Amino acid sequence: MTNTANARFALVLLTALNFINYVDRNVLFAVQPLIQREFHVDDAKIGFLTTAFFFCYMIAAPLITPLADRYPRKWIMAIGAILWSVATLLSAVTKNYDELLLRHLIVGIGEATFVVFAPAFLSDLFPEKMRGRVLGLFYLSLPVGSAVGYMVGGYLGHHFGWRVPFLVGAFPGLLLALGMTFVREPQRGICDELPNTLERGTFLGLLRNKGYWTVSLGMAMMTFAVGGMQVWMPTFLVRVHGIQLDTANLVFGGITVFAGTVATLFGGWLGDRLVRRTPAGYLLVSAVGMLGSIPFVVAAIYLAGNNVVFGAILIGEFLILLNTAPLNAALVNSVSASIRATAIAVNLFVIHMLGDAFSPTLIGYISDRTNLKTGMIAMIVAVVLSGVILLYGMRFAPQLPDLPAGSGLAEGETA
Repeated sequence: MTNTANARFALVLLTALNFINYVDRNVLFAVQPLIQREFHVDDAKIGFLTTAFFFCYMIAAPLITPLADRYPRKWIMAIGAILWSVATLLSAVTKNYDELLLRHLIVGIGEATFVVFAPAFLSDLFPEKMRGRVLGLFYLSLPVGSAVGYMVGGYLGHHFGWRVPFLVGAFPGLLLALGMTFVREPQRGICDELPNTLERGTFLGLLRNKGYWTVSLGMAMMTFAVGGMQVWMPTFLVRVHGIQLDTANLVFGGITVFAGTVATLFGGWLGDRLVRRTPAGYLLVSAVGMLGSIPFVVAAIYLAGNNVVFGAILIGEFLILLNTAPLNAALVNSVSASIRATAIAVNLFVIHMLGDAFSPTLIGYISDRTNLKTGMIAMIVAVVLSGVILLYGMRFAPQLPDLPAGSGLAEGETA
């Protein structure tokens, strides 16, 4: 297999695995009312399932990164996919809330072994100025997988019980994990053109890397808002607007897959275009998207009328998810290959600790004491903070070197 073919095959396979990752993660949100009814738990406790998942996920991530120095990353990612798929099968035998919580903890460990290494792996296959589009394809799994999780979970959960959609999502992950054996491991840093400075290439330097930290903090606030929306929006549509559970998941899933697909691909393309003109191109797209979404997020929460609310959700989601590819491209470009996996692990810890590890529980806690509308105000605050941080971070973006006209995939030797 040529270097170009290997890079494209790896991109397709990792994107498919990421798709199953998000399907599995979002099935829970689609069937939350059914779980609450069976296990008799309140909003705060059902939100804690996601919080516990992310705490396990973000703690496991930095503990796993040293394995990359000793073993091929493709095997670590394959083992992670097998682990989370097998844990998903355990949903068939969960009989109480505590067993379901244990299942979520195991899935968190499995997903961490994949998410830490996949972006770094792809960065060793594609050069800096292509990474917006490449990561746009990879993170297309976020809206599409999430939407499929809502739609499959909502439909199967409504007709066959909430355990069935978990089982449906388990088997594809096992098959795709086997496909990783056919990918050739790339040499670390072979596609990087930015210099490997102390700030970009050492752990101590990472602590002083302002570009990395502004990206991470802006991403954390975005993750807070997206996490709250993913967990509570279907329940919000059922509770506040009186929509049936399967219909709410179908509508929200459809909006997410359309807005997310267009926004993720367009954001990656636009970021790659702008970064050739200004070093802050990736952050500019992200900041404008976050700040532009604010009035639509407010409208989605407070306006009446289903059509108005659905339209506000559509535009708000589009503008928020516009930053997915460029923000992740800015992240991987802010550090060198020698520390990239570690930097991604630290980033995952930060964005989930400050973001969706506790936003579902916080929103549920506020909802239990007031109402769900009031609880979702926290999302608005997070969106504002994200936009402001990213605007400030534009001054720290690294200057990318010029690429030769018509340059594409790096053609260096791979290990």
